Amino acid sequence: MGMEIETRMSDQIARYLDLAASATKLTAANMANIDTPGYRAVGMDFEAEMREAMSGEDQGRAPRPVRIKTVDGLISRPDGNDVSMDRESLNLAEAQLKFKTGVALLRQEYQRVMDAIHADK
Repeated sequence: MGMEIETRMSDQIARYLDLAASATKLTAANMANIDTPGYRAVGMDFEAEMREAMSGEDQGRAPRPVRIKTVDGLISRPDGNDVSMDRESLNLAEAQLKFKTGVALLRQEYQRVMDAIHADK
């Protein structure tokens, strides 16, 4: 049987990783629909989602799904599609960077906890 170590910080970092993964999925959906007539790019407000997660309102229960919205202010092509591969590539790079940062933070948090457990030895 494995030992599960959770802290408030590790829970928050886990939510951060979930949000980074959601951002990646939305970007992938936009890229997959670049040739779909009438398709409107979708996104989420990462910072607002993270702020809400940090407020602790969903403490102890499964986080709600992220709020997905169409992105305003993009230039539509004649077929009504407004996906820009340049914009999506930038979004993907940003989401990947957030995910890598989250993994590094989580690793650091677990190391801090393990150091505290072994401090008496």
